[in-house]
Formats: sequence, structure tokens, C-alpha cells
Amino acid sequence: MRRLLVATDAWHPQINGVVRTFERMVEELGALGIDVTMLAPSAFRTIPCPTYPEIRLAISRPSTVRAAIVAAAPDHIHIATEGPLGLIARRWCLAEGRAFTTSFHTKFPEYLRARAPVPERWTYAWLRRFHNSGSGCMVATPSLERDISRRGFRHLMRWSRGVDGQLFRPRSDQSALDLPRPICLYVGRVAPEKNLEAFLSLDLPGSKVVVGEGPALAALKSRFENAHFFGFCEGEPLAEVYAAADVFVFPSRTDTFGIVLLEALACGVPVAAYPVTGPADVIGDAGVGVLDEDLRHATLAALQIPRERCRAFALSYGWQASARQFLDNIGKAQAFFGRSEKPEHQLAPG
Repeated sequence: MRRLLVATDAWHPQINGVVRTFERMVEELGALGIDVTMLAPSAFRTIPCPTYPEIRLAISRPSTVRAAIVAAAPDHIHIATEGPLGLIARRWCLAEGRAFTTSFHTKFPEYLRARAPVPERWTYAWLRRFHNSGSGCMVATPSLERDISRRGFRHLMRWSRGVDGQLFRPRSDQSALDLPRPICLYVGRVAPEKNLEAFLSLDLPGSKVVVGEGPALAALKSRFENAHFFGFCEGEPLAEVYAAADVFVFPSRTDTFGIVLLEALACGVPVAAYPVTGPADVIGDAGVGVLDEDLRHATLAALQIPRERCRAFALSYGWQASARQFLDNIGKAQAFFGRSEKPEHQLAPG
């Protein structure tokens, strides 16, 4: 394979785990001789996503999207998201009899339920049909694989993530956060599904810091006046904020991995989180964080963890290894597509 097309509804100017992951895949796969074309909303007219205007959804005729795919002449197509572009790309692959892979990045049924009274089983049924129509669905962690396997998802493949250990590193200068200590930090989207109230409501010493933007920001700033909201931050300034913190608090119960966990650990910052998919897989019993249903206990206990232990653990996750795993999965999916057993879409088109 020399040409890969990735269809994704999550891309610049969005900042989230999906975008960060494929930014690195473009870079790492390029170094391996793979030409990656991103089929993303930036190439089309967009409208704001309902309930989450920061996310822009592509609006285009299917024929225009299909023409872009044909022009890219990809050897393989990977569909990263289940939005408008992902749906059109999937439909084209099914119609043309092309092998394609997908990846399961977010627990969208739980996210949707947090915003609207839609039963999770309905959304999972739709997602199952979407992903089972491909030759392989990539998942980041063992617990996510077990979870959606029980829900009927098939042809699952493991695809881990990485961290930039040069950017995210400990620093002797911790002036980026000149606040009373200990400093408890959260980095990520400020949205209902991130469960930030669980963190901000804790009775903790020192200071609570939130870095990120999202639809819940105004309400949380009004409700939690003692917390410090830093807004959007990336690159070197973000790495400096991480390194200046004493503990990283991750209250989400719905994330499927959590790249921010690795970024914090690479800066030498221990993690406090719930024992759920994502933290349970990344942290586990490695001794670099504390997972507990009592998030206050986890936060206070994590403060005792040596920072050098966190850094060493994070560096075991590399983006180059992630890219090679991604390519291996594509090879397996293409081999599966050529066997007599066919993916679900070949049994029931549409």
C-alpha cells in the first residue's frame, strides 16, 4: 500500500483526540512512505453541529465526495468517524466493493444520551451496522474491545496511541501555573460528557485548573468561581502547563483512551481517574496513577507517586509503533476481505 485515504469528520480547527491521533498518523505514515489524503470538513462547506457548534459538519453532494475519493486513487480507505463524510465514504466503498477499515474513537451513544433522551441501545445498533460493514474496526484498548464485542461488533483490531516525549516533558520552571499548591489539572474538551462537575465539586486543597474550551465552559465558570479556567492551549504553552501541575484529574467515564493521560504522565504528572475504559487500560496497575470510584481519594493518593516513574511509563508509548500497528491492521483487513468469508455489507448491501 502506498496511498491511503482517511475519511474523517473530525479535523482542524477542532482539537481532540481523534484530530491529534491522525495528525501524528499523517506524519509517521509519511515517514514510512505512505501518502495520506485526509478527506475532511475543511474541504467542504460546513454547518455547526447541533448542541456542539465548535464542531463543523461537512455539507456536500455525495457526488462531490465520491469524486474526491476517486481523484485520490487510494489503495485503501480508512473511515475514522461516523459523520457525514464517513457515511458517504462508507456508501461508496460498499457500492464499489472496496475493502475499508473503521475506528471506534468515542462512546457516542453515551455522549448523545448526555444531551438528549435517546436510548443507548438504539445508537449502538446503528454504530454496529456502520462498523460491521467494514473489514476491520480498530479500537484503542482491551476493555473497549470487550465492551463493544459484547454488543455485537465484529472484526475488532487493537490500535494503541502514543505521546510526543520531546514536547511533553518535565520542566524545572513551573511558573506557568503560579497558584497555591497542590495544583489539580484537567485538560480536554469542556463538555457534559467529560463529567467535569465531578472534579470541580471535590473538596481538595490547593488549586483546580481547567484547560480547554467547549459548550459547558460558561456554565462551569459561573458555577465554580474558585476554579481557574485557562481556555484553549496547545503546543509548548500546553506542555508547560502540564509540567507545572501536581496531579492530573480525569473525571470522564466515557473516553475510550485519553491521549491527555499520556501527555500528563510524560510531563511527570501522576493521574487520578475513575476505574473505567481508558484510564483502566492506560494506567492499570502500573503505579503511575490512582483509579478509584472515590475521585477525591484518588487525587490525594496520586500526589504521593514519584514523577520520574510517570515519565518512564509514558515513554513506552510511541507514535511510530502506533503507526506500524495501524498499517498491520490494514494488511490484515485486506487479507480478510479477500477470503471467502465476507464482511457484513457483502451479505446485506446498503
